[in-house]
Amino acid sequence: MGNWFHRNYDRMMGPLEKRVLGAMRRRLLSVAEGEVLELGAGTGANFAYYRSASRVTATEPETAMLAQAEIRAREAAVPVRLVQADATRLPFPDASFDTVVGTLVFCTIPDPAAALAEAWRVVKPGGKLLLLEHVRLRHPLLAKLQDWLTPAWMAVCDGCRLNRRTAELVHRTGFETLEEEERVGGLFVAVRAARPQHRSTSSTAT
Repeated sequence: MGNWFHRNYDRMMGPLEKRVLGAMRRRLLSVAEGEVLELGAGTGANFAYYRSASRVTATEPETAMLAQAEIRAREAAVPVRLVQADATRLPFPDASFDTVVGTLVFCTIPDPAAALAEAWRVVKPGGKLLLLEHVRLRHPLLAKLQDWLTPAWMAVCDGCRLNRRTAELVHRTGFETLEEEERVGGLFVAVRAARPQHRSTSSTAT
């Protein structure tokens, strides 16, 4: 199922990209600066939107996705380096990036808390965390529907979970949320956050 999903991902996402996600990506990534790390870059949908980065290091664990991302990496306006890596075990030193980006990836990562802890580790104090995710809706009935659909959705969509509370987890990790943008009734959320210069002793990843 995974290979089918990877090969057809761009085709399936096309309508959403045109109507909602493309504009959200453009606004969010306009503030991605300096040395940028992208987690779960997939087929490279973000590469065209980087303008202020000095370089993008794009990680992706799936070989099939990386092969598709190579084309977009060559066409990007900024240098893009592709690295096959798991977001929960990043092969980079502490505090080595100015900006960490994740779009439509924390829904799939089996341990999102571990991935956010790694993002915290590799981003510099004062650095940015930029996320675009679909999340669990606030409406109780719709949220229950997401819970009910998630097992089947995971089987079809390579482990994607419909009911993640990613924006809440960002705060619990210790990042300071600076701005949020919601679309489609809160289904899609763009989060601009930062790692404070000094971590609060009350903030822990769970």
